[in-house]
Amino acid sequence: MGQQHDDEEREFDIKWADGAEHKEPSARARMLAARWKENPPGPVPFRAEPEGVGPRRSSWVSTVIVLGSVAAVVVLLGWVNFRAPY
Repeated sequence: MGQQHDDEEREFDIKWADGAEHKEPSARARMLAARWKENPPGPVPFRAEPEGVGPRRSSWVSTVIVLGSVAAVVVLLGWVNFRAPY
């Protein structure tokens, strides 16, 4: 009986809390509201560029690097197999 009574009481408390008209903001929300009241944040663009990122390579440079690496591996493996005595 004790476990069922505790579950019912907990369920009642959750329903009662969810049905409240006014919900108190979290501690973080209160802290940010107080900070922003004195010093509001500036506008932030959607998907802002991360700080400190160098210039991006173009896609063709990346493609050349990948294909060059694959070709070098193929040539190296062919050279190793050619030199290997049978």
